[in-house]
Amino acid sequence: MDYNDIIIRPVVSEKTSDMGAHRKYAFRVSMKANKHIVKKAIKELFNVTAEKVNIMVVRGKRKRVRHQYGITPAWKKAVVTLKEGQKIELFEGQ
Repeated sequence: MDYNDIIIRPVVSEKTSDMGAHRKYAFRVSMKANKHIVKKAIKELFNVTAEKVNIMVVRGKRKRVRHQYGITPAWKKAVVTLKEGQKIELFEGQ
C-alpha cells in the first residue's frame, strides 16, 4: 500500500488546532492502517519523526434523511506526537 493511501487527510477542528501546541497532529487514515504503518507514512510524507502514534476508530453516526434513518461510515483517526522541536508545516499555515 502506498503511503498516500495510508494518510487520507488531516483532521482540522478547533480541538486539533489546540493540540498543535503540544506537537500533536490528527489525521484520517485508512481502516487497514496500524501504528507502525502510520509512523512510516508520516516519516516519508512530511520528513519528521513520530515519537508516538495513537489510533482510534470513530464510529458512524445515525443520521435521518426524510423518513429514513441511515448511518455515516466509520473511519479511523490517528493522533501523531512528534519529537521535540519538530513540526508539520501543513498545519502551521492556518
